[in-house]
Amino acid sequence: MARVTGPSMVPTVRSGDRLLVRRLAPGDEVEPGDVVLARFPARPDLLVVKRVRNAVDGGHWVEGDNPLVTDDSRAFGVAVVVGRVVGRLWPRPGALGPQPPTGGPEV
Repeated sequence: MARVTGPSMVPTVRSGDRLLVRRLAPGDEVEPGDVVLARFPARPDLLVVKRVRNAVDGGHWVEGDNPLVTDDSRAFGVAVVVGRVVGRLWPRPGALGPQPPTGGPEV
């Protein structure tokens, strides 16, 4: 389980949401569009909830759904995915909504 803090994934998840996360086993894959729990080698103390944009050499490029907040791969580079978000437990239990439209170029 992960607790969201901050606005980087608004509107998909909000600060205070509790998410159910399935830890990745060896060989598990994530796809572009998946919401994941990840770490950045450049910031090993930071554990983040982000959306996978692309697989890159040695990890994944992840970004928040809120383009105004840049605590993601745009600031810290390639991320190592720890787990895939399965759904929201609180305050609105259920699956996460679809990926919001983006205005910028794909990486």
